[in-house]
Amino acid sequence: MHKSSPHKSYKHKLDKHKLLALDLDGTVLNSQHTISQELVEAIKQVAQHTHVVIVTGRHHVAAKPYYDQLGLSTPIICCNGTYIFDYQNDTVIQENAIDKEIAAEFITLSQAHDLKIVMYVRDAMLYSRARPIEYMEALLTWSQTFPESQRPNIQKVDDFQHEAQISEYVWKFVVEGEVNTFAEIPFVKENFNGERSWIDRVDFAATGNSKGNALTRHIEPLGISLEQCVAIGDNHNDISMLKAAGLGIAMQNADDTVKSSANLITPKNNDDKTGLATLLQDLFSAH
Repeated sequence: MHKSSPHKSYKHKLDKHKLLALDLDGTVLNSQHTISQELVEAIKQVAQHTHVVIVTGRHHVAAKPYYDQLGLSTPIICCNGTYIFDYQNDTVIQENAIDKEIAAEFITLSQAHDLKIVMYVRDAMLYSRARPIEYMEALLTWSQTFPESQRPNIQKVDDFQHEAQISEYVWKFVVEGEVNTFAEIPFVKENFNGERSWIDRVDFAATGNSKGNALTRHIEPLGISLEQCVAIGDNHNDISMLKAAGLGIAMQNADDTVKSSANLITPKNNDDKTGLATLLQDLFSAH
């Protein structure tokens, strides 16, 4: 594993870096869920001559405020690689959504196991009015801080089954509670890819979805190879893209499993205002 300064280990590769893939939470965002002005400027600078793509576990409606802040016009990879979305045209470019019948069975099973769920559909994040997940209440409050044009669509619902059937797409489920036993149910293992996003919270999307797979699909029409990609992330759902990219960079705040999957580790964590900004300037200054 290379832990040295990027320009010592990778200076010879700099001209080949044509794409920067960035995770949001824990990477671009600090603990307060904001982006330092220094990092905003650094990313904008890189985006002038390099394809910058956000690769997130978030729904596109919950990533939009940050996307706008960074001034990006590229598509965004959402829900851990479940779909690629184009904000400019409000279109889904590629997707591997959950089949409606599979979604219905998942809802039934999760309710039988007394789990709280959030369901991500085409343009909204839905959670239960009767059994709300606490972090969704916080997310709802956060969403109110944005102007209406940027405000994430977060709704309380009474009937997940009904919502699943009337929605164009079901992207993923976030399940909270005693998820370990649930994740081992054959039906769940066969049809879903589970990514732990919190201590007692797992994201379930259709089998085969990962950030690495989506990044691979995204670059095909661009004529960019994986070797020419730089990917930066901090969590287990980032490992696939850190491994796929020519240069995978783990944040200092990542755990050892994530760090061991990267070529490089940032010297500073996501709460350092200039850490990632300086690294990006160093990495892409040769352009």
